[in-house]
Amino acid sequence: MDITLGWYLGAVPLLGWLLWWWNDLWFAYWLKRRCSASGTELPPGHMGLPIFGEMLSFLWYFKVLRRPDDYIKVKINKYGKGVGLYRTHLFGSPAIIACSPSTNKFVFQSEDVFNLEWPAIEIVGSTSIVAVQGESHARLRSFVSRAINQPDALRRIAHMVQPRLIEALRSWAHKGRVVAYSETKKVTFGNIGKLFAGLEQGPVVDTLDELFTGLLKGIRSYPIDIPGTAYHHALQCRKRAMGIFREELERRKKKPEEATKRNDMMDGLMQLKDEQGRHLSEIEVLDNIVSLVVAGYESTSLSMMWALYYLAKYPNVLKKLREENMLLSKTKNGEFITSDEVSELKYTKQVVEETIRLANVAAVVFRTATKDVVYKGYTIPKNWKVMLWVRYLHTDPENFEDPMCFNPERWNEPAKPGTYLVFGGGTRICIGNMLARLQLAILLHHLAVGYKWELVNPNAEMSYLSHPKPVDGAEIVFSKL
Repeated sequence: MDITLGWYLGAVPLLGWLLWWWNDLWFAYWLKRRCSASGTELPPGHMGLPIFGEMLSFLWYFKVLRRPDDYIKVKINKYGKGVGLYRTHLFGSPAIIACSPSTNKFVFQSEDVFNLEWPAIEIVGSTSIVAVQGESHARLRSFVSRAINQPDALRRIAHMVQPRLIEALRSWAHKGRVVAYSETKKVTFGNIGKLFAGLEQGPVVDTLDELFTGLLKGIRSYPIDIPGTAYHHALQCRKRAMGIFREELERRKKKPEEATKRNDMMDGLMQLKDEQGRHLSEIEVLDNIVSLVVAGYESTSLSMMWALYYLAKYPNVLKKLREENMLLSKTKNGEFITSDEVSELKYTKQVVEETIRLANVAAVVFRTATKDVVYKGYTIPKNWKVMLWVRYLHTDPENFEDPMCFNPERWNEPAKPGTYLVFGGGTRICIGNMLARLQLAILLHHLAVGYKWELVNPNAEMSYLSHPKPVDGAEIVFSKL
């Protein structure tokens, strides 16, 4: 009995110790020895439990406490600010967190050794623009940039998106009470569907909207493909969405003469050729449509929702925004605002930047080290994920004074170098960054000159997964001025 009790009392703590340090022993022990021999170190940190790593801690701060910035603050308090590198194990992989301007800049500018890699690349597509490297990426990026981010394209898009946006605002006023997140998703997806795949409002667009909602929830989930998980559901949503787009692709192949009338992203991708004159394969076209919708859909709709939220919270900002846009509206005689006119709205542009800074739609940007990399005495191991924690840059008081205050006038001066990375950085900076800004600015113009609103639940709690938003989706009472 005494022997059994002694064994039990000794084994349980030992087992607990092994579980607590298992990932550090498995992934880091030999790396530490190798680093020590070369005069470097692994970044400080803790890699958590077997299989789960630090996901439980991550979920504790993001989902239970709903204080996402504390996840990084705890590491800083425990290990020191140092160079802003910490080792961990998240989303099924050993990883290095980078959370200082200098480390983020270093990774973004070292794209030859830090490949962009989404945590669930199967969901967005392995041949999409976010996944491919080298010449394939450069060719796709050049095409997409011409299609959505150049001045001529933005002028065309500004005209295209406004009818649906104006009609949406009228319908909100008619309803009187709406959930901003749901409504901005509808109008954004309608415009994205039109721009990328020539889709008109109707049952197909509504179905795709639902599928992409499920798809997006799985992108930053733990990659376990079993029924009941967000990841499994996302893969099923992708499969069904690909089927819908494939039917549209086959229809277009049968009627190539209609391409010039549509002038959308799908037709452009179908006509794109490489240096040998080869067209993209069917899966390459479809993967890129899915990935571009993912990139342009959620970020824009969330930014629109947050604009409505913050302007309701800060009436002084709305007053200045209204004054600037009313001056322009008086010269328009009911005509659409143009992208060139948007570029002249100084305060409106500041509201755009402040909205997307605080929205922090992409809290983390993922890269993968293709070889061992040494930075300021620390080794970032080959094949480890590098998580650029850009959210912390935007909420750190060392980078932005009173960072949680919605203050567009802070943009009278540019942000400190390396502290404002809402669209990433380097040559992989979000290709639709100007498109997102344009759509948000156009929404702000029409809101400011024609409508008023207030939050139903101004003190609603926040949810941070899969993206930050009020738990009620920013429900508002909405009416015409």
